[in-house]
Amino acid sequence: QMQLVESGGGLVQPGGSLRLSCAASGIVFSSYTMDWYRQAPGAQRELVASITRGGSTNYADSVKGRFTISRVNFRRTVYLQMNSLKPEDTAVYYCKVRDTDSWGQGTQVTVSS
Repeated sequence: QMQLVESGGGLVQPGGSLRLSCAASGIVFSSYTMDWYRQAPGAQRELVASITRGGSTNYADSVKGRFTISRVNFRRTVYLQMNSLKPEDTAVYYCKVRDTDSWGQGTQVTVSS
């Protein structure tokens, strides 16, 4: 069955960078749009970035110019490069295969001095 495993989270100071990875298995990865979501404490899960199977990208206004989503199909992996991190970026980050109900376990990102 489909499985998603996120990694790369951690504690970083404001202005720092992190790169998240999401490895997928059990799907024809190259056929799907991939999404990154995040959920802060007490908040709803929100869509942060998306990348289509053709490589077109979309971003939430709050991360435009700071985050970059990319994918490597032969590795079945999607990435989220996060630069100029702010405390309000603190959340658990999840990847998701578009139009499916499968979520990974998430990876915690904490931005704090």
